[in-house]
Amino acid sequence: MTTSQRTESSPPEDKSGAGLDRGVLLVAGVIVLGGIMSILDITVVSVGLQTFQKEFSATSAQVAWTMTGYTLALASVIPLTGWAADRFGTKRLYLLAIVLFAAGSALCAAATSLEMLVAFRVLQGLGGGMLMPLGMTILTRAAGPERVGRVMAVLGIPMLLGPIFGPILGGWLIDSASWHWIFLINVPVGAIALIYAAKVLPKDHVQPSETFDWLGMVMLSPGLATFLYGVSTIPESGTVWDAEVLVPAVIGLVLIAAFVPWALNRRNIHPLVDLRLFLNRDMSISVIAMSLFAVAFFGASLLFPLYFQQVRGESALDSGLLLAPQGIGAMITMPIAGMLADKIGPGKIVMTGIAVITVGMGMFTQLTADTSYTYIIAALFVMGLGMGASMMPIMASALATLNDQNVARGSTLMNIVQQVAASIGTALFSVLLTNGLKNNIDPTDPGAIKDQMGDAYAAVFLVATILIAVCLIPAALLPRKKVKAADPTVLVGH
Repeated sequence: MTTSQRTESSPPEDKSGAGLDRGVLLVAGVIVLGGIMSILDITVVSVGLQTFQKEFSATSAQVAWTMTGYTLALASVIPLTGWAADRFGTKRLYLLAIVLFAAGSALCAAATSLEMLVAFRVLQGLGGGMLMPLGMTILTRAAGPERVGRVMAVLGIPMLLGPIFGPILGGWLIDSASWHWIFLINVPVGAIALIYAAKVLPKDHVQPSETFDWLGMVMLSPGLATFLYGVSTIPESGTVWDAEVLVPAVIGLVLIAAFVPWALNRRNIHPLVDLRLFLNRDMSISVIAMSLFAVAFFGASLLFPLYFQQVRGESALDSGLLLAPQGIGAMITMPIAGMLADKIGPGKIVMTGIAVITVGMGMFTQLTADTSYTYIIAALFVMGLGMGASMMPIMASALATLNDQNVARGSTLMNIVQQVAASIGTALFSVLLTNGLKNNIDPTDPGAIKDQMGDAYAAVFLVATILIAVCLIPAALLPRKKVKAADPTVLVGH
């Protein structure tokens, strides 16, 4: 009997002592493949921005829309995913997401103008935005709450390794073939994922359809898109007070703020994003922890490749290779952390992971223009060890106490939080770095510019270290005992 077929008379089976069986691992393989396509694509395309400038005779601000368009589409579609999963079924929706993403990839490769490329990146984003929240929902339901830590560890593979290996793949494809292949490579992978998902994912058992929250959609999806557009413009303008930043950001915040009382209104039985889930203590604490972590970690992740390229003169490909120790560290601790989180609760695991990341990030506060690569690689490896024990156990803590009816809504909420926080973090650290370089570099002393750049990076890494350390506060409130299965007769927050 599948998880989606459980009834009130058949509580979830206790699988706390069981590993991930063959059926769950097969489902996990599908989700990881989809996650790799979605997340890898973001970092692969970032390597191609300079190539797009030359190819389409465009400015850096114009080609940045290939990234911004994807992000805005992704953020806009995430809120719809929870409702659509309940209405049409997770399998059907996951297959549709793969088709949209692969079709968008093929069209991007065929684009003959920058406008076409941006439009097709939006189509890609619509598919990519559904893949991760759907993947979390499918895996959590397949494994049950007692093993959610282990399945989140599996799902963390593309989330943590994509930003590291994306530049390696992108640089290699552009150097050895052409920019078209950073998109074309998704087509065969998408075809394999589509066949694999069709065969492996359990058949949908859709309940009577819920009413669609049209008013919520009109407020939340455009609100998120306009807010993130404003935030993503900060690095280019250099200040939050620029009209191009402030106007869309404020409009977005007003729409999001208007959505909150509507979502909590008792007459609104099925809000687009169920904010009543915050009545679940573990969900609330996990969201706070995830927000702080995403701002600090995803923001700081921007700094590493830039340091290698700007200060040390490395290529995009070599920068990606130098980041590999971070991925290796994460791969070592991720499965162990997932297993321990299921057995003793995520609290102690996340606390340890964040403490380790803080140590690794703190090592970068001593960065200079000629810091030895041995020191840098060691620091990245230490950070990787902490990463593997942090992000996915936080996700697991949020989803483990939700029942089947709420898993799709919960994973949607977590993905919205992560996307918004990551965008804020990227903008924050872009501005800090830009201002740091501007204030730290003395153009009258060209011989010292590299040293001054190194000092500017070290100062920004100090901010990142402090933000990571602050994550210890909500992490201390996460559950420190084995999670109990959610009662399928209770709708959390209703």
